Amino acid sequence: MTRKQGLRNGPFHLLIWLAALVVPVISVLLTYELLIGSFDSFKAFSYRFLIGTDWIPNPPRGLPSLGALPAIYGSVVTTLIGLLLAVPVSLGVALFQSELAPRILRNLSVFLTEMLAAVPSVVYGLWGLLILVPFMRDYIDPQLQSSLGFLPFFTGPTTGLGMFTAGVILAVMVIPYASSIMREVVTAVPLSQREAMFALGASEWETVRRSVLPYARTGIIAAVVLAMGRAIGETMAVTMVIGNVPRISPSLFLPAYTIPSIIANEFTEVAGNQVYLSALIELGLILFLIAFLMNLAGRVVVNRLTIRTRGGSFA
Repeated sequence: MTRKQGLRNGPFHLLIWLAALVVPVISVLLTYELLIGSFDSFKAFSYRFLIGTDWIPNPPRGLPSLGALPAIYGSVVTTLIGLLLAVPVSLGVALFQSELAPRILRNLSVFLTEMLAAVPSVVYGLWGLLILVPFMRDYIDPQLQSSLGFLPFFTGPTTGLGMFTAGVILAVMVIPYASSIMREVVTAVPLSQREAMFALGASEWETVRRSVLPYARTGIIAAVVLAMGRAIGETMAVTMVIGNVPRISPSLFLPAYTIPSIIANEFTEVAGNQVYLSALIELGLILFLIAFLMNLAGRVVVNRLTIRTRGGSFA
């Protein structure tokens, strides 16, 4: 590179570096503000905030009694339900669009899937409140209770509002994102992988199972991680169908709370109560840390799978 070319590239390199620094700077500033805002809650409750189960922000007398455990529990449970329902469907949609569907049907399927991703969460919430909740209350929950009622997960009144309904609506919202990423990953599998399996006499299903999926598994894991982050941070749709009761119960039919829903519901009710406001900010910090740890764990898994794949192991 000549000196003249270096001078011309200087502003471009500087702009790229500045753009690259934006993300870590925003992350550091966000963490700093959450820590500063949570100081009063740290001071008032210490570690008890993480393990406390009461949520009484304005008691008749005495200090507030606030614990984050019910909201953490609701966030984790609804996210797991959403992933358990969404991941198999997303993978099936991705394989259909990339491996089986005719071109016209594939284009239509991709368009409809991407259109679902563009629907605002409040619209999903209205649909969940008006359509999904009555459907779950009248059909799905009673059936699950009658067939699996011996399990503690499917006991209690079936009102339609609860963690299971919230998990279902999360699954519906996550499927477009996860399936789109999985489709791109599966499509990127080299054609030679498929041709080698067909040459050995493998069926279409055997080719997908033994060649396509092992080759694309790192991307599939990455899609699951992104879907997990999307699900645990969802606010409006979950708030409208989960029932919003701070409790810990094994029953998936009972109302509960998640971290985003409790922040959305109560942030406007602090009314000068600094400890209450600080507790809500600390909930935001906890949610941020949970999402960070989930993404970190997913990154570790993806890196290990990538190393194994480069080493030639598809087992």
